Amino acid sequence: MEIPYIVEPRKDTGLTNSKIGIWLFLASEVMLFGGLFSGYVFLRIYADYPWPERTLPVLPGLINTFILIASSVTVVFAWVSLKLRQWGKFQIYMGITLICAFLFLVLKGFEYNAKFHHQAVRLDDYTVIEGHAHPQGHGDDADKKVTKNLNIKAEQVVIDLRRVDDIYYENLGEQYGDQFVLSDDVVLNDETVLEKGTPISKDIIDQAKEDFLDAVANNSNLDIEANRGAWKAAKQEANLKDKRYWDKEKKAFVSEQMKKFKEAHKDDYLRVTPKLTFVASNEPVEISVNPYWGKLSQPKAGEKGTLNLKDQTVIMGTTADSSITLHVDGIDFRHTVMKAEEKGIDPELAIKNSWLLKQESIKPVWDKHLVVVAKLKEYLEEHGKEPTENDLYRVNWQEIAGTADKTIADLEAMGHHEIEKLFPGDVEGFTGPNHKKVHYPEVVVPREQVRFESLFTPRWNTYYATYFTITGLHGIHVLIGAFVLGYYMFFGRKMYDSNPEWLANRVEVGGLFWHFVDLVWIFLFPILYLM
Repeated sequence: MEIPYIVEPRKDTGLTNSKIGIWLFLASEVMLFGGLFSGYVFLRIYADYPWPERTLPVLPGLINTFILIASSVTVVFAWVSLKLRQWGKFQIYMGITLICAFLFLVLKGFEYNAKFHHQAVRLDDYTVIEGHAHPQGHGDDADKKVTKNLNIKAEQVVIDLRRVDDIYYENLGEQYGDQFVLSDDVVLNDETVLEKGTPISKDIIDQAKEDFLDAVANNSNLDIEANRGAWKAAKQEANLKDKRYWDKEKKAFVSEQMKKFKEAHKDDYLRVTPKLTFVASNEPVEISVNPYWGKLSQPKAGEKGTLNLKDQTVIMGTTADSSITLHVDGIDFRHTVMKAEEKGIDPELAIKNSWLLKQESIKPVWDKHLVVVAKLKEYLEEHGKEPTENDLYRVNWQEIAGTADKTIADLEAMGHHEIEKLFPGDVEGFTGPNHKKVHYPEVVVPREQVRFESLFTPRWNTYYATYFTITGLHGIHVLIGAFVLGYYMFFGRKMYDSNPEWLANRVEVGGLFWHFVDLVWIFLFPILYLM
């Protein structure tokens, strides 16, 4: 049976079925991305923190814009080539379209990679520090251990078998197996004894976990049986009781019946061992854990506390130095200013008294920034404008890099435009700060000063959550569109030989989807990159 209206248009609409289908699909896509863009606008308007402005590198986004526009042109040329029955030209233009799609995704990959290696720390006074928490290879610094892990001198590890995660206990077993041993004998339900002094290992925990789950399952089944029997007896009893009083007595009756059942079947219930406790075999063991795995109850070094992992494993001991060493390429006081204004405190005083400006490596950076801001104010006043909060209270990586080798006296002798010329351009900072070329100031942040830390991922704030959601979804659309167009290019010859107009219609439909993907990016680029 031949499918109608795949080449010839319908008389009632003047369109082929496939074109009607793609327009309906694109209408749903408009609603999808329209909802996402609307959500972004509302999140930005009602954000309870200073919204990031112009934090994304513009040049990669701009290049990607031109790449997608070029691909929209070449996909039209590919379609026209099919209409003119020029298969060779069709392949050339479609190949260029696919190359453009590949380049777009590669550039997005570089951009994402930069975010996944860029650290942000929010301090207790809401100051935000941006930088890299790993060695950057600057001479002597190359041998320096730069870390951000949570460290504790552990004396005891309590593993909760109800929620234990393979990742955590495998690491504990592999790294510290001989240094932690069972604190007491543990008798399993099959009479296997995990003897006191047995080193922590994956096998031991798996064995105990299996016993725990079997016991829970067995006891749950018995409880269900007890519950059913109790309610069945309650129904029978209800026929013998005055219903006016029975509702009050029913709960107590059921509870009593269940107690009788459990007493009668007490030998059938299995022993439940929900936790295993291991102790350090000799001296306390220093354990280092990624901060995304858990949280210290007492972040100050030298204090007794616990390291609580996400799977409820509790590591007890003395907190070791868990400070974060950052090569700072960004400072943001905007949130500090916002909180100070809410409390009726002078923002300048709040900044001056902040922990960060008491650090010798950072104070000169801020002093230079004040000179840069003063020059900017002079320039803007001449044009009847004022600096934004972003200009006043945020120091970006370009400014730090540009003024790194200048003194305050040097900057005071320069004009606004002369200072701006010092800053790295978009080409030099293609995906962000280059720590191999510039020696950014280093600061050691004590863990007790840290309110929150994250890489520049959706975890950091709603801006990056929406950024990754929208650009990620758009990237998936690019990938799907490239796959469909690539299919026509590599496997469309048979269709072309049998019915070239059919292939042309399919490429036209694929091209409409591709134009939509490009159009989404044209909206997305200024909203996320320029505003």
